[in-house]
Amino acid sequence: MAISTSTPPDGPSGALPTGTDPDPDGDLLRRRTLLHRLDVGGAPYAFIAPFFVVFAAFSLYPLIYTWWISLHRVELSTLNLMEWVGFDNYTALWNDERFWNALLNTFTIGVLSTVPQLMMALGLAHLLNYQLRGSTFFRVAALTPYATSVGAAALVFTMLFERDFGMINWMLNLVGVDNIDWENNKWAAQTAISTIVIWRWTGYNALLYLAAMQAIPRDRYEAAAIDGASRWQQFLKVTVPGIRSTIVFTIVLSTIGATQLFGEPLIFGQGPNGITGGADNQYQTLGLLLYEEGWKNYQMGRAATVAWAMFLLLIVVFVVQQVVRRVLARRT
Repeated sequence: MAISTSTPPDGPSGALPTGTDPDPDGDLLRRRTLLHRLDVGGAPYAFIAPFFVVFAAFSLYPLIYTWWISLHRVELSTLNLMEWVGFDNYTALWNDERFWNALLNTFTIGVLSTVPQLMMALGLAHLLNYQLRGSTFFRVAALTPYATSVGAAALVFTMLFERDFGMINWMLNLVGVDNIDWENNKWAAQTAISTIVIWRWTGYNALLYLAAMQAIPRDRYEAAAIDGASRWQQFLKVTVPGIRSTIVFTIVLSTIGATQLFGEPLIFGQGPNGITGGADNQYQTLGLLLYEEGWKNYQMGRAATVAWAMFLLLIVVFVVQQVVRRVLARRT
C-alpha cells in the first residue's frame, strides 16, 4: 500500500510561512493587558492633569517668577530691565520700619476681626442648627453679606464711620460720646476696618459651622441629655469637639484672609491715604505696603519681596498651627 509523501502545509521543516503570526491570540491578549494597565494606571493622572496644568500656569509660575523678581531691582516702567541685587531687597525690607508697622497692623486687625467673627459665627450656627421657622430664610440672609462685593461693603461702612455725618457717631452722640475720628485714630480705624471684615465673613463661617454641626449624630445629644447635660454643656462637650476640625479650618482661612487684607483699608482711606494706610500708616497692612511699593513707588522688586514675606509668613502660621494641633491631640 502506497504511503503519501506530500509536503505538509507548514513546509518540510514544520516552520510557519513567512508573515504568519505564530500566536495571534496571545499577541491580542498582551495588547489588551497593556491597554488595561494604561487605563487603570494612567487614567487618574489624565483626569487630574488639567488641574496641575492650570496650577502650574497661574500659581506655580507666578510664584517662582515673583521670587526671581525679588532678587532684582526692577521698576514698573521698565520691567524688561533687571539689575541683580541678590538678597538686598530682603535686607532692606528687614530694616524698614514700614514693614514692621504693616506686619503689626496686619496682626492686630486680624485679631480684632477674626476672634469676634468666629465666635459670632459659632453662636449663629448653633442657633440655626435648631428647628426654627423660616430657617432657610435666615441661612440665606446670613450668606448675603458674603455675596456683597468688597467695594460696596467698604463704601457703605466708610460712610457709616464718617466723622461729622456718619451714623455711628450720631448714635454715639445720643449716649453722650463725642465724635470719633475713625480714620485718623489708629485703634478706631483698625476697629472700623475689622467691622467690615466681620460683617462680610461671619455668615459664611456660620454656614460652615452649621454644615459641620448637622453632621454630628443626634444620638450623642440624646445620650448627653439622658446624662443630665444642659444645652450649654451639650454645646461645650458635644458640639465643639464634633466640629473641631472645621474650627481649625476657619481659623486658618481667616488667618490667610487677614494676611492678604487689601480692599477694605484701601477704600476706607478715601483717596491717597488709602494706599499708605492713613497719614501715619496707622492701618497700613502688608497688602497695602505691597501695593505702595509696586504701584506708587514703582519698585517691583521690593513689592515682590513683600509678597514673598507674606508667603513665608503664611508658611510659619501653618507650621505653628500643625504643631499646636498635634500637641492638643496628644493631650486629649
